[in-house]
Amino acid sequence: MIKRKQLLTVLIIALTIPFLHLTTVSASELNFAVEPLIPENQRDKTKTYFDLLVKPDSEQTIEINLRNDTENEVIVEPKVHSATTNLNGVVEYGPVETKRDSTLKHDLNEVVSVEKEVKIPAQSSVKLPLTITVPKEEFNGILAGGITLQEKETKNNDNTETKGLSIQNQYAYVVALVLNENNTQVKPELKLNKVFPDQVNARNVINANLQNSTPNYLNQLNVVAKITQKGKTTALYETTKKAMQMAPNSNFDFPISLAGEKLEAGEYTLELTATTKADRWHWKKNFTIKADEAKKLNAKDVTIKKDYTWLYIMIGIGLIVLSILIVILILKRKRKKEEERKRRNRIKRKKKKTAQQKKL
Repeated sequence: MIKRKQLLTVLIIALTIPFLHLTTVSASELNFAVEPLIPENQRDKTKTYFDLLVKPDSEQTIEINLRNDTENEVIVEPKVHSATTNLNGVVEYGPVETKRDSTLKHDLNEVVSVEKEVKIPAQSSVKLPLTITVPKEEFNGILAGGITLQEKETKNNDNTETKGLSIQNQYAYVVALVLNENNTQVKPELKLNKVFPDQVNARNVINANLQNSTPNYLNQLNVVAKITQKGKTTALYETTKKAMQMAPNSNFDFPISLAGEKLEAGEYTLELTATTKADRWHWKKNFTIKADEAKKLNAKDVTIKKDYTWLYIMIGIGLIVLSILIVILILKRKRKKEEERKRRNRIKRKKKKTAQQKKL
């Protein structure tokens, strides 16, 4: 059976969102090109992504020009996603496997409708329409997300001939989409939710779930985290990270590394400080690591050196017991040989005595 791992690399056309972190790929890797057609209600027409001023209970159609310069038809699958925040404190505008944040009132894929697929003939271009249905209730802040444009897998571009493990890179464009209704400033609000042990890349961490519960970006977010035993002040683990960004109404698990150490069951305290240029938050939160959790995660951590002390002790005991048994066996055989020698000597003496008596 062919096993294939697909790596999705994103080309984001959103070059001017403040403090936006980008993952860029070469457009030559794609069989089509995209151009957002900026409408009149664009807040800043110098931007290359959609940043629109909209009205409550209104409908608008925006367009993206898709161009195919190849000799074959290209089928593109558009999808719309709300912006999220990944564990590195970077905003994601493309598809991710994460639950909708509890504070997100309007998911962008419920606000924007688009065709499931669009065909671009060879050496041609088409306009992709996207219909925005603005919620009836007025909102402050922004709705943010992205429009993913990925080529559909076909027999022509799907390499199914390779046997064994093959890695196929899949590339996509993601055009950022931001909706505003007014210029009302929203006061930032950051929350610390649960604290729990987990793993990142098969390495033990303690996660602190941070939630931006407001409909606006949190820019230049700095976090300093320290973990101690409950009631103690000495830091067991510390992590500092700067210049992060959080998407509106999103949350992420901020990982605190254990640097290859084992998780130990017990009661602990997390002290965490988060700052932006204008705001500061500070928390102290107690949490518990259970013995079964620690054991399970430690067994999967690839950086923890396995403790074979008891194995070495058991092997040592086994060798000692084996040595004793060998010595006992040798002594037993030696004693048996000695007894056999004495028995033979007695028989010889007896025979000799009998022979002498017969001569007399």
